[in-house]
Amino acid sequence: MATLDVHNISGAVLREKELAEAFTDAEVNGPVIHQCVVAYLANQRQGTASTKTRSEVKGSGRKLYRQKGTGRARVGDAKSPIRVHGGVAFGPKPRSYRQATPKRLRQLGLHSALADRFQNQQCILVEDFTLEHPRTKDIVKMLEAVNAEGKVLFVLNEHSLNIHLSVRNIPQVNSCTWDNINIYQVMWHDTLIITENAAEKLESKFVSISSDKEG
Repeated sequence: MATLDVHNISGAVLREKELAEAFTDAEVNGPVIHQCVVAYLANQRQGTASTKTRSEVKGSGRKLYRQKGTGRARVGDAKSPIRVHGGVAFGPKPRSYRQATPKRLRQLGLHSALADRFQNQQCILVEDFTLEHPRTKDIVKMLEAVNAEGKVLFVLNEHSLNIHLSVRNIPQVNSCTWDNINIYQVMWHDTLIITENAAEKLESKFVSISSDKEG
């Protein structure tokens, strides 16, 4: 079992929390993490870039001048790709960049990413907390109290509008719920602040997946 300290919003250590080694000390599969991150970024692309070919450019198809006798290079119409305002040769057209990633591979990638953060002491456990009103100052004080620097991701047990509104005002600090976390969020942020219940649910999810594979 891996043992981590559980802090309150003031930064004080309340107790120790044991998490299964199958969750925190799992093997970190770098190639799978890379593949999942590449697929995630590819799936964010809209693929709406579009250019006009010479057949789509508005204009006359008349040959600009006769083929021979002028001493100049032969030319076609004004829509030729080599002329200003002409068409584009081999330009982009609307397309899908989507990469299909198997569910098991996505699960393995997310588990590896979380295990990497735990093994590098980049995860901080806090007790479940709420805010009566949106107040960014409270979140800033909490970050300072638990010594969370750089890009920080709050992983919550359930959605809290007040926490979301308080967090979004701080550059490079974000929040999500445990069931909506994705591998890109884990890898992009330097530190994860995970609530105790969220950690338990993530542990239960990935330990059960590991046991299913072994079975």
